[in-house]
This record gives sequence, C-alpha cells and structure tokens, in this order.
Amino acid sequence: MSLTAAETSDIPVCYASVSIGCRDEHTLPKKLEAISSAGFTAIELGFPDLLAFASTYMKREVGAYDYDDLVISAKVVKAMCDAKKLKVLILQPFANFEGWQEGSDERKDAFTRAEGWIRIMEAVGTDMLQVGSSDTPAEKIGTDRNRFVSDLQQLADMLAKKNFRMAYENWCWSTHAPTWKDVWDIVQKVDRPNVGLCLDTFQSAGYEWADPTTESGLVDKPKDQLEKEWKQSCEELARAVPADKIFFLQISDAYRPKQPFDKDVDESGTRPRGRWSHDFRPLPFQGYLPVVDFTKAVLKTGFKGYFSYEVFDGGPDGKGKDYELQDFANEAMATQQKLLEACREA
Repeated sequence: MSLTAAETSDIPVCYASVSIGCRDEHTLPKKLEAISSAGFTAIELGFPDLLAFASTYMKREVGAYDYDDLVISAKVVKAMCDAKKLKVLILQPFANFEGWQEGSDERKDAFTRAEGWIRIMEAVGTDMLQVGSSDTPAEKIGTDRNRFVSDLQQLADMLAKKNFRMAYENWCWSTHAPTWKDVWDIVQKVDRPNVGLCLDTFQSAGYEWADPTTESGLVDKPKDQLEKEWKQSCEELARAVPADKIFFLQISDAYRPKQPFDKDVDESGTRPRGRWSHDFRPLPFQGYLPVVDFTKAVLKTGFKGYFSYEVFDGGPDGKGKDYELQDFANEAMATQQKLLEACREA
C-alpha cells in the first residue's frame, strides 16, 4: 500500500555533524552554516566535532575527559546553533557502555563517561543521547541480555533526572544487537518512558540484506529467500513498533564494495561491517541498499519525527571524496524530497 502525501509531509530534517566535511578546514562553524543554509532544522552533534571545536576555542588540546572545557565549549556551540536556528537534536555516538563486569575499570569508565556526556547535553541544550549497541567482543562483555538491560536501565535513570532521553541504535557490527528487532527487544525490556529507538536505514539493511564480505554484496542466501525475509522484517517493524518509541531515523545508503571485504577484524579490531560503515555510506539512491523499503516501514508506524542524514561518503572505493560543504548539504536536502516521493510511489 502506498503512503499518502499527508503521511509523508512535514517531516523535520536533521544532519549529523560528523558526517559532513572532508577537509581540515571544514570546521564545525562552517558545517553549521552549510547545514542551516540548505534548510535543515537540526543537527546531531558528533562528539568528535565538539572535541575539535573545543581545542580551537580553548586554544589548547582538549581531551575526551576534559569535561569542564567541553561544557564551556558546548555552551558556545549552543549559541552558534541558536544563531542559525538549528536545534541540537542529539549528542552522539555514545558507545560500548553496556555489559562490563561489576567492579571493572571499564564499567567505572562507562559511567564516568555517562556523567560527563550528561553535563555536555545540558550545556549544549539537547535532551537526547544516542547510544549504539556495543561492539565490544563477547569475551569481555558476555552475551547475557539481562545484564545489558540492567546497565541501560541505570543509564536511563541517570538521564531521567535531567528529563533527558536515550535513543538506542542497532549497529550492524554490534556484538549483541545488530538488528532492529534486537534493540526493540532490549528497549521493551528496559521499560523506561525515556528510552526509545534510533533506527537507521544503513544499519538494518546492512545486516539483514547486505554483506560487504560476499561477492554479491548480499547476505549469503538464495535471492528470493533474502527478499522475502527482508520484506517480512520491514512489515513486522511497521506493525510492531509504536511511532512514539522511534525517537529518530538516520538515513544513508551503502556502496557495494568492488572487492569483498576480509571477514576478519582489522588491526584496530574493527569488524568488516564497521569498516564498511566508516567510509562507504553515500546518500540514498547512490548505493544499492533498499533504503526506500525501510524508510517506508518506519513511516507506516505513523512516525513523523526527524529524518537525520548520517552520510560517510568516501566514494565507491572508500578512499575519500572531495566536495564543497554547501553543495553536499544541498544535495542531501534534495535527496530528502526524492526519498519521500519514492516512499509514496513504492
């Protein structure tokens, strides 16, 4: 069934700050100018962008745990966004939080980071934290979903003290939650009103439908079976997930690798889909993922929240792609209209 114009109208649009800019001179203020001029009304503030801006603003190297400096800088970022009429939708990406052993240094660090990021959220004026499903190896965090749920409940309660929310996202290379069904199950078990989903066209299609380690670029199963299962997954999402539990939708496509990726982790410990995510994610209609299918499924829930463009376009070979900031932001805004039209026609 096609979506109506009413179901696809008045969708607010956001851009992830870390996913625009390919040169050193593409600073956060320049990114904000391009994003605002293209007509976007919000940003996802990427922690790496805040770090880089803080070092420039403070005129010294600011580290990831220098929260006093980061809070000062976040207040300046808020003022810059206010001047551009940009909402800071979310602070991201908060990663590798859940699952650490009680009493471990890693668990202490996870909660230290949470406390620091909450301070930054307050300073920059956002009420939402994006949390990616952990990709820490299972031998370190285990596979007990109950423990993951308990940790996320604690984080949710920390956020609730400030009336903040958590958007939990499936990363397609995650150790324990690579699909939308995984994170939806966890969010239901966490059972907190301030916890919902960050859904992502790349992350879901990039696990259920595509695989960068195969010759075809697809999950290794008969094509008709793959297509049937993918359609069923999208239909289930549209039926099962309430619109108010989707906090926002991230948008990107993927290039089919020219050569299959190695199946092993690289020297940094990153899995193949993690490497793929880093450099091979163009705007929709420039890759090969079924972006329209997933977007349409999300809209069928009744969702009318933010579409956020998170595009890591290193070109078809992933080695880098030079572009002008404003041109790239304008292209993304034009793609938004094309995507909504495709959802109406599909």
